[in-house]
Amino acid sequence: MIRCVRLWSGDDEASHFQIGRLDLRPGRNDDLVSAVMPATHVTVEETAAGGSLAWHTAPVRQLVVTLAGSLVFSTRDGEEFTLGPGDVLLAEDTAGSGHKWRLEGDDPWQRLYVVLADDVEVAFIAAE
Repeated sequence: MIRCVRLWSGDDEASHFQIGRLDLRPGRNDDLVSAVMPATHVTVEETAAGGSLAWHTAPVRQLVVTLAGSLVFSTRDGEEFTLGPGDVLLAEDTAGSGHKWRLEGDDPWQRLYVVLADDVEVAFIAAE
């Protein structure tokens, strides 16, 4: 199972999140594989330990794969969630009041941004 957190803008113009996972199906060699998700580009970034980012929205609809580090995301309604290595953020809150994040611990946040092509379906399954 690959943990995924979906972050989106609601009708109230606020950012909200849902904890879940990416849908994986049997593939070759007993691997589990997602559906193909076309992307426009990929970048890798690193933020030093202690880093944070004030209120903002996602610049584009994208997947953010945490490679190292642990960080806490907050929404304006006071809800929080934590991402760690191996977690995927489906960032869809490209409008509205946004979210903020702060790093915890002594590790930098290393991540991979995958900017999704227009109208790509991401097979997100919400936790029950």
